[in-house]
Amino acid sequence: MSVEVQEIECMEGRLGLISLNAPETINALSEDMLTELQSTLDRWADDDRIYLVALQGRGERGFCAGGQLRDLHETLTAGSKEQAIRQFALEYRLIFSLHRFPKPVVGIAHGITMGAGLGLLSACRYRLATPDITLAMPEISIGLFPDVGASWFLNRLPGRIGLFMGLTGARLNITDAIRIGLVDMAIEPEERPSLLGQLQDQRWTGEPAADDNRLFRLLNQTSVPDYHSLPPSHLAQHEKDIARLSAGDALPEVVDQLLSAEIDSEWWHACMSTLREGCPVSAWLVWTQLQKAQQLSLKDIMNMELGMAAECVRRPDLAEGIRTRLMEAHQPPAWSFSRVDEVPTEVVEAHFQPARIDGQDPMPLD
Repeated sequence: MSVEVQEIECMEGRLGLISLNAPETINALSEDMLTELQSTLDRWADDDRIYLVALQGRGERGFCAGGQLRDLHETLTAGSKEQAIRQFALEYRLIFSLHRFPKPVVGIAHGITMGAGLGLLSACRYRLATPDITLAMPEISIGLFPDVGASWFLNRLPGRIGLFMGLTGARLNITDAIRIGLVDMAIEPEERPSLLGQLQDQRWTGEPAADDNRLFRLLNQTSVPDYHSLPPSHLAQHEKDIARLSAGDALPEVVDQLLSAEIDSEWWHACMSTLREGCPVSAWLVWTQLQKAQQLSLKDIMNMELGMAAECVRRPDLAEGIRTRLMEAHQPPAWSFSRVDEVPTEVVEAHFQPARIDGQDPMPLD
């Protein structure tokens, strides 16, 4: 099973444990996995025996690498654009359900945690990660945009780090993640089974507020790594550069500032390489989605992003970006526009229309 579901008896009440179990794809979310996860959360939300939920990933390589791109590419190349939109709708409904889940949810991430993986983790009430974690929203590389609610959590990062992450696909380590609040605390890999055991040894009440307090106290007592032993923060070194170079009222200006800066850092050079080779339309989507989302509710953000995804499905860049990444990684994608200053305003604005399939909303949210 690509999703393992367990209901574990505690001293009082039950813990619902979900384990993503597709290690060969770093737990990339397929349509079947999304359906199983949604069904499980819907069932547990109304189950009086389930008092809290934990979410983790199997395999050594990571928690979740994002969506299942190979399946998406096959759907796109088969001309099934409406099916692709439905797949995105499943993803958005799941992330929204996790954000709104009525019981405490603990996310325990490790290794590669990118795209939809970071979306899942960000939607959990408590976000734990092992020191080997790598966080990123690298969608600009495939002609998409930071999705699964990224407009919500990227806008809540300090300075213009959210914009920088979206434009550059910057890879963050555990120290970075804790520094900007994408992760609440670090946990050693060997402590994961112990933590689940501690959760099992509690007398939960079934009252979310009381159980939240108990869980908060328990996590504060959990053994954590010596933070001095964690890798140095890339962001600590570059936050001032990011704030200075990402400032500006026009995207082409910001992109030029970033690409022309002379900063001697391997991490910075990797970020700039992604920006330079990324999809110009995606850069505009990052820029615009973060501006539009500032005054939107989570529900409205989810609907906005689904509309963006639907237009990405209809345009050529997404299929081209996935194709080159999966099959011809040595070849640069042939994007529909070669520079950000060439992208027409109407192309960008077309992404900010409601998603429709046969005139219907494909994702009615509760």
